[in-house]
This record gives sequence, structure tokens and C-alpha cells, in this order.
Amino acid sequence: MNIIVCVKQVIDPEAPPASFKIDAANNRAEMKGAPPVIDPYGEYAVEAALRLKENVGGRITVISLGVNLLREVVKKPLAMGADELILLEDESFSKGDSWSTAYALATTIKKKGEFDLILCGREASDTNAGQTGPAIAEILSLPCITLARKIEAGDNKIKVERVSSSGYDVIESPLPAVVTVSNEIGQPRYPTIKGIMAAKKIEPIMWKPADIGLDATAANQRTKLVKLFQPVHEAKCEFATGETPEEMAVNLAAKLREAKVL
Repeated sequence: MNIIVCVKQVIDPEAPPASFKIDAANNRAEMKGAPPVIDPYGEYAVEAALRLKENVGGRITVISLGVNLLREVVKKPLAMGADELILLEDESFSKGDSWSTAYALATTIKKKGEFDLILCGREASDTNAGQTGPAIAEILSLPCITLARKIEAGDNKIKVERVSSSGYDVIESPLPAVVTVSNEIGQPRYPTIKGIMAAKKIEPIMWKPADIGLDATAANQRTKLVKLFQPVHEAKCEFATGETPEEMAVNLAAKLREAKVL
């Protein structure tokens, strides 16, 4: 089985808020003092691919798109056990939206050639949009199953347990197909020393927009980011005073009514 996994380098979602800085001129977030990471849901997608490879065999190709991609970050899927890494790295990708990103990834997948299954994370931690995977499926005219917690493959089809509000649904689909993977798939494995050493020897395939037949512009964008900002959280605390607990309770109730909480 030929599996393609799309992953994304993101600002570490576990980093403290003080590490973030908004570049207002370019409407993008920057981080100081904390390195970027592979998007957590992307790691779950890599783990799902590795389990399928262990069960049915095959080859895993990882694709990552962006700008200023750190090799020690984007090579993590290789250290986990993936076989090949394709990097789409160009400044023109820095202002892309979900659709333009999906279009570039879908075009790359077409150029790559034979594949049976495309895996993505259910959403990225920096946008929480959850649109790229389904958009890839739409562009390539493939069936798409979202929120997978388990994937089984055989007889040119897959069976997926899809997370729902009441538990999970079991869905079968012919291949090729696109599946977005949720954290219920299980904890991603840690890279081993052997895997890390092997990853260092694998050189990623580098493609620019022209290499996949794209104009190096944001022409495929469907959305416009008007303003990116950090919310300001303000809090005001008032104490309900009184000579006795009963009086304090009455004063508290009065303040809550005044604030229209009660």
C-alpha cells in the first residue's frame, strides 16, 4: 500500500503565551524562545500510516508545505518510520489559506503518482480549520472520511471507525481515498535512536511551485485574513463583604443580580 501523509510545521501549541508575537504588518504569528513542531494531529496521521504499513506492508511518503521548514522538525516522521519526505518550501506559501494549501498538496500528489491512501490530521493546531484534508479529496475527486480513530485496509478498500458525538460509526470506502485522523487513533510512537540515525541519511525531495506546475502567487486563495491579534483578557474581582456569612451571601446575591448573572 502506497500511503501519503500530509503534515505541517506549526508554532508549538504547548508554548507559553509570552512566546508568541504577532507580526501585524504580515498578519502572522511568530515565536521566540520555543522551536516549532510537527502539528500534533499530523503526528497521529503518521502513526496511523505506520500501523497500516506494519499490517499490510507498503511505503509511506510524507509531504510538508511551508516556509522556513526546519529539517530537524520536518524529518520527525522519517525518524518515526516513514520512507520518504517531500518538502514544498517557498515564501509564496506563507500567505496561503486552506484551499490554496490543499490545491498545492493535491497537485504534488498528482505529480508524485501512484498512491492508495492519503492521510491528514483532522485539523492543524494553528488554525483549527479542518478543511485541508476534505479539500484535497474534493480536488482529486476522492471519497473522504474524517475523524478516524481506527483504520483497517484490505481487498482494495478501507474500514474506518469514525468518531461521532455518540461514539463512533464504521464506514467502508474503496481506495484510493482521503482520511483525516483524530487523536483517538492512539499515542504516536517516539522516534528510536535507530530511526533518528536513519532519518539523517534521507535527503528530502525539494520542490518549488514551478516544479509542480503552480504559479508562485496566492491566486488560489479563497479567503482573506483581515486581522490577526492576541486577545486581551481582563478580569475584575469584587468581594462580597458582610459581618456574618449570611450577610455576605445576601450581598453576593445582590451583586450577581446587578451583573445579571442571576
